[in-house]
Amino acid sequence: MRPQGRTAIPLSEAEKNNPISKYYSEEMAPLDAELMKIITAGPMDPKDAIYPEDVKELLKDGYVKGENGYCVLDNGSGYVAVNNKFPGVTLEMMKWWFAWHPLESLRYKIWDPYCHPYAAMADVDRAKITDPKVAVEDKISDVVHFVVEDIGGGMQDVVIHFLTVEELGFTKEELAKSKAYAIGGYGLVENREGEKGKTPVIMVHYFRETEAGIESRSRFWLGYRIVKGQPKLVLPEGMRVPEMVPMGLALHNVEEYSNLAALLPKVYAEYGHLPL
Repeated sequence: MRPQGRTAIPLSEAEKNNPISKYYSEEMAPLDAELMKIITAGPMDPKDAIYPEDVKELLKDGYVKGENGYCVLDNGSGYVAVNNKFPGVTLEMMKWWFAWHPLESLRYKIWDPYCHPYAAMADVDRAKITDPKVAVEDKISDVVHFVVEDIGGGMQDVVIHFLTVEELGFTKEELAKSKAYAIGGYGLVENREGEKGKTPVIMVHYFRETEAGIESRSRFWLGYRIVKGQPKLVLPEGMRVPEMVPMGLALHNVEEYSNLAALLPKVYAEYGHLPL
């Protein structure tokens, strides 16, 4: 979030001369007021959460009781659920965004000028994303993002292993029937300052069409990772994720996606028809 006194991440001289820099603005889109009210009211009831092995619950029509919120689950893991709205945005725009933005740190930086200073990937993953023969919805699968991001507790090094939709627990047929698209995977998060230690996380963003555009039903499980294709709790016995961690992540998710909802239609209109 943007506490008083925190400044936006500055642009380098090369970035200032990049035409994409016109989308960099310290005046970010207003935060979704309804979501902020829910999250700042305190943690949700853990009974309303879903676990990573139950991710197919997102395929059902309508909404669940725990559509928005955060908590610490009974097993000690952290949980986040946020439904962000994207009026005027299509699934194709979102597929394109997740292929386009990690190719350059400036593209990542315009998403959240306060929290997204850096993004990188291996040459082999860059070659896959820029290969015109790879379908846009498949470009994010089986690639690894190396980012620096403030997800609510200061700048952190984050390594995200994006998986196929099948590895996330869906099939392409199920998603097509639900007019949906899903991305996600597992990652490791480590503070740049303060207490050290890598926190494992499973992440799923389930995008589906609405009458006004699309919505993102995001879910995070802190303390989990994928082991031999299955979600597994990997916290040491007796350890509990501090409540402030999923709270900070929930607030950050609202911030970055509120801004992306305003940004994406404009960026896609200019760059969406060009080669990646």
